[in-house]
Amino acid sequence: MRAVLQRVSQASVTVDNEVVGEIGTGLVVLLGVTHGDGPDEVGWMARKVRDVRILRDEKSVGDVAASVLVISQFTLYGDARKGRRPTWQAAAPGPVSEPLYEAFCAELASLGVHVEKGVFGADMSVALVNDGPTTLLLEVGETAASG
Repeated sequence: MRAVLQRVSQASVTVDNEVVGEIGTGLVVLLGVTHGDGPDEVGWMARKVRDVRILRDEKSVGDVAASVLVISQFTLYGDARKGRRPTWQAAAPGPVSEPLYEAFCAELASLGVHVEKGVFGADMSVALVNDGPTTLLLEVGETAASG
């Protein structure tokens, strides 16, 4: 599981000209799922997103009750090292990744975080004001099960 976190002063996601998710100060999380991801990876990533101290004054979302806007993004597992066209083989297919995306959002909410979401698989327009700019890449590795 991979996530790109962007510290924002505001963000929204629009589908078919309708705003479906919107936050003020907080994080935008672009979330990608790969083969083999499961509940351990979901839990690790949700806790890390809540606790990572990348907001102003080295605070976390959990410290200041900031909101998180979560967008599914299979392209985080694109591989463009060869040729000119990326491959998407490392991205889990929708029937695998959608339940994990939903589980991640639910786990984050169960940790006390206000979560807004995009629409899985939809053509979305994401608007944000990156604060800093501050952007961080998180990737679940062998540490998922151990914390």
